[in-house]
Amino acid sequence: MTEQREQLAQAATGRHQDDDAPVAGHQGAPRSAHLRRSTNESSVEVGLNLDGSGDSEISTGVRFYDHMLASLAKHSLIDLRIQATGDVDVDAHHTVEDVAIVLGDAFREALGDKRGISRFGDATVPLDEALVQAVVDVAGRPYFVHTGEPDGQAYVVIGGSYSGSLTAHVLESFAQHSGIALHVRVLSGRDPHHLVEAQFKAVARALRSAVALDPRVKGIPSEKGSL
Repeated sequence: MTEQREQLAQAATGRHQDDDAPVAGHQGAPRSAHLRRSTNESSVEVGLNLDGSGDSEISTGVRFYDHMLASLAKHSLIDLRIQATGDVDVDAHHTVEDVAIVLGDAFREALGDKRGISRFGDATVPLDEALVQAVVDVAGRPYFVHTGEPDGQAYVVIGGSYSGSLTAHVLESFAQHSGIALHVRVLSGRDPHHLVEAQFKAVARALRSAVALDPRVKGIPSEKGSL
């Protein structure tokens, strides 16, 4: 387990733990984080690199969720290493939620002081008949708006354990813990799998734009001087 944790940390940062490293958010610093969280319901470990290429190694015990998180990594170009265990024999809810919480915390830590980022991101993504828009403001003020899912989507079970109601809960938990404003609008769709996957992909593309470093941005992108 210790060796696995060291690999997670190194994969997230591209550096060994005993290397000297500048603080995230300062010039030349790796925008990465490695966090762990344990409760009576789950144990979660997340390694994250904002300046990655979309690589992922994910195991949560909920296979459909693994698929969605891998898609999030691929289309945001954020490298993700996630290992989670939990009481999925009772319900997937606890583990799914706790992973979203730690992922949000890691995202916020990796951003540092947000110097040089684009800050805003907007993406509209199709998946066959499904179409989803996601809009992000990395403002440090968490807010979440979610509209447009068809009636009944919340009650669908995908892959044997992932309830459709979890999608909004995951995105809200991530937004709250990462400190972003996130608006997700489902514009059309019918297939439950497509509806969920299009949401994760749209959020991924919006995040990719929002956290991108823009050489024209001097300092922190806010008139207040902080985000």
